[in-house]
Amino acid sequence: MSEKQKTLIKVLLLVLVALDLIYSVIAFLFPEFWFKTIHGAPYIDPEGLLRRTGAVWVAFTLFQFIAYFKWQEHPYWLAIVAGLRLSELIADWTYLYFAQDITSSGRLGLLLSTPANLVICWFLLRSFLKLEEIREK
Repeated sequence: MSEKQKTLIKVLLLVLVALDLIYSVIAFLFPEFWFKTIHGAPYIDPEGLLRRTGAVWVAFTLFQFIAYFKWQEHPYWLAIVAGLRLSELIADWTYLYFAQDITSSGRLGLLLSTPANLVICWFLLRSFLKLEEIREK
């Protein structure tokens, strides 16, 4: 595997850590901001579903953070992160379909997230398989 691809994996994992950390912090500490930005509506969430989603993002952050440090020695961490991202493939489009209020930026973000996660999954799984192939030689 080239140094360029290794660097790309490291950068991607750091970007994913930062993204999910930001989402987590907003969901837990600034839910009003989330609702205003994504829905253009006041924060009303008596069942705590946004914070539940924030907990999922905390888990994503943790696993991606571990993967950042472990993937070169244990390439299966790339497959783990790919699996996490795959679990989100239909979630955002489902959210977009059922949300009663959605801003233009919210719509754009939710529309782009599924193809982005698909590309990320493809890249991480391809990288994992390439590393496994190298290890078997």
